[in-house]
Amino acid sequence: MSKESRDFFWPSYVDLMTVLFLVMLVLFVLSYKMFQGKDRENRENIARLQVEVQEKRKLDEIKAALARLDDKYFQYNEKYKRHELLVDVLFEQSSAVIPERSRAPLRRAGQNLSQVINSIDEKDVKYLIVIDGRAASFPAGDPRNVTQREYALQLSYQRALALLKFWQSAGIKFPKDRIELIAAGSGFEGAGRKGDIRDRRFVIQILPKVGTLEKVK
Repeated sequence: MSKESRDFFWPSYVDLMTVLFLVMLVLFVLSYKMFQGKDRENRENIARLQVEVQEKRKLDEIKAALARLDDKYFQYNEKYKRHELLVDVLFEQSSAVIPERSRAPLRRAGQNLSQVINSIDEKDVKYLIVIDGRAASFPAGDPRNVTQREYALQLSYQRALALLKFWQSAGIKFPKDRIELIAAGSGFEGAGRKGDIRDRRFVIQILPKVGTLEKVK
């Protein structure tokens, strides 16, 4: 190799190595940033999964506790994911007065529900207990299903409110800091209807709400 060739080769070689070094440096920086971003994402995913696992554990414990509800008074409807009151409360037509024959079993059902709810130790779990009153609809195609819809909603709400007040007057208590007890009325509507006079009844829905847990850092 001549002297002129050597003089040309080494500067070019140095330039090439410099370029390669810069390329590798840029790739390293990019890879590091991508790794940092992925690591942060993984940590967040792990923290979220840990929260979900804790909430799932609490919900399983609650479900096990609610399974202790007396099956003489309550039945869990797997299809509609709700507890249903089994006490035969068949209202008179257009009436929101609880029949006398239903009062004693309703009181015992309320006492059982209160006892089970109060036995659950999880303090960061709150419950929404919805007493859903129903009303029997008219035969299909009957125009009164439309014209009396608002009246049926009000009547079914009054039926639910009657049970709520009955439990309160019977001294049945739920922890106010953990329980929100709501009277509601679905009128002619609502899932799981019978399609006859048996719809003059209650459906009780017990919905546990797990509080927000602190994320693991």
